[in-house]
Amino acid sequence: MRAAETSRDRLGRLDGGLDFDACYRAIEARDARFDGRFYTGVTSTGVFCRPICPARTPSPKNVRFFRYAAVALAAGFRPCRRCRPEASPDSPDWDVRGDLIGRGLRLIAEGVVDAESVRGLASRLAVTERHLHRVFVAELGVGPLALARTRRVQLARRLLEETSMPVTDVAFASGFGSVRQFNASMLAAYGRPPRELRHPRRRPEAGDERAGAGVAELTMRLAYRPPLDVAAILGFLGTRAVPGVEEVADGYYARTVRTASGEGIVRLALSGPAAREAAGAPYVALTLVADDTHGIARTVARSRRLLDLDADPQAVGEVLARDPALAALVRRRPGIRLPGAFDGFELAVRAVLGQQVSVPAASTLAGRLVARLGKPLTRPVGRLTHLFPAAADVAEADLSGLGFPGSRGRTLRALAQGVAAGDLVLDGSADPAETVARLRALPGVGPWTAAYIAMRALRDPDAFPDGDLALLRALDRLGVPVSRSATWRPWRGYAAMHLWTWLYPPDPSEDPPDDPSEVSPAHSPTQEME
Repeated sequence: MRAAETSRDRLGRLDGGLDFDACYRAIEARDARFDGRFYTGVTSTGVFCRPICPARTPSPKNVRFFRYAAVALAAGFRPCRRCRPEASPDSPDWDVRGDLIGRGLRLIAEGVVDAESVRGLASRLAVTERHLHRVFVAELGVGPLALARTRRVQLARRLLEETSMPVTDVAFASGFGSVRQFNASMLAAYGRPPRELRHPRRRPEAGDERAGAGVAELTMRLAYRPPLDVAAILGFLGTRAVPGVEEVADGYYARTVRTASGEGIVRLALSGPAAREAAGAPYVALTLVADDTHGIARTVARSRRLLDLDADPQAVGEVLARDPALAALVRRRPGIRLPGAFDGFELAVRAVLGQQVSVPAASTLAGRLVARLGKPLTRPVGRLTHLFPAAADVAEADLSGLGFPGSRGRTLRALAQGVAAGDLVLDGSADPAETVARLRALPGVGPWTAAYIAMRALRDPDAFPDGDLALLRALDRLGVPVSRSATWRPWRGYAAMHLWTWLYPPDPSEDPPDDPSEVSPAHSPTQEME
C-alpha cells in the first residue's frame, strides 16, 4: 500500500510524461545532458531549477518535475537565482519538430506573439486560435500566450543580468508593450522589480557601449549542450559564406541582418575570451550592433538555429554510432551540428546557385547577386557591406550577366515570386512536407535542392540530399550503399554533416579515420539542374 501511495505521489509531481526516477538521478548527478530538457520545482523553497543547479539536491518528497519553464511558472514556482533557468538551452524538440507544436514554438521564440498576438500566430500556422490553444494545452500543459509571456520575462531577465541596457530599453527589447506591463510581469515571475534583478556589476543608469550616434550595441550569452565542434561548423559556414553578407574568421561568424527599424550586424563568437564558460555552462557570445534592439528575440532565436545550439549531440551520436561505418566518424567529431539558416529565402537562393557548381563558385555567384540587388549598409564594417536582397527585389530583377544560365535565373525568379507572394514560406512555420512539395513544383528544383533547403531552412534533421556528389563519394569510400541511410533515421541530416566533414575536414591535414586513402582538400561540387 505504501509503495502504491508513493507511486501516485510521484505521478502527481510529473509534467509531460517525465520519468521521476530518471529525472531525480539526473539532478543528483547534475547531468548537463538534461539541461533544458526539464526543470525541478522545489516545494520547500518555491523555486524551480535546472538539472545542473549547484544547490543541495532536494529531498524527493519536495520535488516536482516540469518539461517547460512556463508550466513551472504557472504552478507558482519562481526561477532559481543561482542556476538561472532562463539561461539554459532549449529542449531539442523545440527546434526540430515539424508538427504544429514545433512550428508554433519556433515562431513564439522569434517573438511573433509579442508582435502579432496569438491570433497572428494562429494565422501563420493556418489554424484557429481555439484549436491552437487546445493543442498546446493538451501536449505542453500551457497555451501559446503563457509560453510567449515566459520567454519574454526570461529574455528580459537575461538582458538585465548580462547587459547594462537601461531598464526601459530592456522592456521594449524583450517584447513588452509598456514599461508598466514589464514591471508587473517581472515582479510576478521573479518576486522582485526589474531594477533589483540587475547584476551588481551592471550600472542601472548606464546604457551599453555605443558603436556610434543612434546605434545600440549589446552582448549576451547563448548556452548550448557540449560538445560543440567549433572548427566543423565554422568551416562549413565559412566555405559557404555569401560575400558582403557573411564573414567567418578567428573563431567567429558575423553577418548583416535586418532589424525592426533598419539594419545591424550580428557577431557570434564560438571560441576565444568572448566564449568562456559562465558558471560551468558553455556558451556562444552574441553581439548585436544595430539601429535599435527591438525584436532581439528574433535575432537570438535565429542565431541559435543557425548554429544548432539546442541540439543534443550525444543523443544524435548514440543513434549514428550504431552503424559501424559512422562510428569512427562520430568518435572523431562528437560535437557535429547541423547548421540552420538565419533567413530561409537567402539559404534557398544559395542552394539554387549551388546547383552543378563547386561550393566556392556558388559563393562567388551569390556575391554578385548581393552586389547588384542587395541594399548597401549605412555603416559597413570591413567586408560586411550589404543586406541580402529581399524576395520582392529578386522577383522582378534583371538577373542576366551574373554568370549563371538563364534557366537558373528562371528558377531564382520563380522562387522569389513564391516567397514574395506568401505562397512559399521558408521560415519554418509551414508544414515541411507541404513546403518541400511546393519547392519541387518550381522549375529547376529537384530532390537535392529541396532536401538541402529542408535540412537547413526548415530544420528537418532527417532530410538527406542523397543525390549530393560529395555524399555519394563519401559513401563510396566507406563502402556503404545509399539505401543504408534509412537506418540513420531520424538523424540523417547529421549523418550528412559527418560525411561532408569527414571528406572535406576543416583542417585538410586531418586523415580520414579508418580509411588509408588520401582525401583531396578541394571543395566538392554539388548537383542538379532539372
